[in-house]
Amino acid sequence: MVLRDKILTTLLIIIMLLNTVDVITDYYLGIPMWHIIQESCIVLASAMGALYIIRESLHRRQHIEHLKNQLTLSHSQLAKASEEMQKARNDFAHAIQQQFGQWHLTQSEQDVALLLLKGLSLREIGEVRDTKEKTVRQQASSVYEKAGVEGRHEFAAWFLEDFVSP
Repeated sequence: MVLRDKILTTLLIIIMLLNTVDVITDYYLGIPMWHIIQESCIVLASAMGALYIIRESLHRRQHIEHLKNQLTLSHSQLAKASEEMQKARNDFAHAIQQQFGQWHLTQSEQDVALLLLKGLSLREIGEVRDTKEKTVRQQASSVYEKAGVEGRHEFAAWFLEDFVSP
């Protein structure tokens, strides 16, 4: 229960108790019935207000616990999905390396091929590998020839085709 709710509930209970004592005292003193009914309504309203605040506070607490449980479940599902994605990434990288082996790519050609798959331009690959763009272009041509494809797009499509086919 939030501090504000505790304070309001406490005040309503105090009002209820004080008015209950007043109603009982007024009844024994013979005060007119309309006055006793009026103060009894205050007692009843105070009790209902206190019960309402307590009920809503408990409902809110249950809802927060439910949300915490859902959050914990979501975190575990996310962790599991992340592990599965990492495994899939590793499996895909392994499959790519195996295919490079079947094509008998040299280590330099494999490096260029991976950077091509990552979308780097020939100039960028040259900068990354600290080689001339012409050398990268020749290595890329050798990769395409060994893979039996016409160019970069076919090369990338060779690896992605199974992921986008219905």
